[in-house]
Amino acid sequence: MKFNPNARLDTSQVQDRRGGGSSRGGLSGGGFPGGRGGLAVGGGGLGLLVLVAVVLFNMLGGGGGSTGSTGLLEGASGNATVDNGQLAQQCQTGADANANADCTAVAVINSVQDYWADALAASGGTYQEADTVFYTGSTRTACGQGSAGMGPFYCPADQLVYIDLSFWKDLRTTFGANDAPFTQAYVLAHEYGHHVQNLLGTSSRVGSATGATSGSVRLELQADCYAGVWANHATTVPGADGQVLITEITDADLANAVQTAGAIGDDYIQTNLAGQRVDPSQFSHGTSAQRQKWLLAGYRSGDPAVCNTFDTNDLG
Repeated sequence: MKFNPNARLDTSQVQDRRGGGSSRGGLSGGGFPGGRGGLAVGGGGLGLLVLVAVVLFNMLGGGGGSTGSTGLLEGASGNATVDNGQLAQQCQTGADANANADCTAVAVINSVQDYWADALAASGGTYQEADTVFYTGSTRTACGQGSAGMGPFYCPADQLVYIDLSFWKDLRTTFGANDAPFTQAYVLAHEYGHHVQNLLGTSSRVGSATGATSGSVRLELQADCYAGVWANHATTVPGADGQVLITEITDADLANAVQTAGAIGDDYIQTNLAGQRVDPSQFSHGTSAQRQKWLLAGYRSGDPAVCNTFDTNDLG
């Protein structure tokens, strides 16, 4: 994946809380976000590390499968300070995105939001921008205390995407996936897929139940598909300055994202990370094959209508 070196980046779509007073460690108050409504989507959309914890907890005699939070916290910023000064200096153009991982994330966030603003407008809707919060270790959210161990997640209550960027290393070292730039783009685009679902009211149709055909699985597969739809259009989407931000997505880029989708399926995580048998009753994100299928369905079609995972009996 390559960026137009002359295109301008918009760091105002990011809240940089790194170094803002957050501390490493587990979640405060016990529990972690899960479920729907005011709680973080899927324990993080991808929710990889949380999913491992849930699988182990349930299979080793824990609770009944829900990942309930202790409740919403007041405010979205809490003990975190936003300081975009350094990010704004480092990430000004697509050239910076080609050279700096933080700027790569900024560029992808800009491109994804530019696409959905145009796509929803074309269908008579209105897109509302959602910032992404960069943090280190843990941070307060309107869905509860966010932790790096949760992976990236979207909080509907404050309409923010959260990510500790050390997650890219986790993809490689923990999951045996890859942290290539387009893989990172897939992860971020998936989370913004949840934001689109929230704006369209799709998220409100889904409860906290798990299972192979559950609403949770359908919601996650649709977010994968939405990520693919954006990727189809990424090299033609103009930014605020009128210049296309992403100039190239190669077959190798797509293969990296598909490989990662295969490494974060419920069945793969249950067997390879939790060391357990596959238990479809605990599925919350879809199998490896399903995640790959819906990512590619979105990419090949470029049509959000193809992503209607709620009205099909064939999830893959």
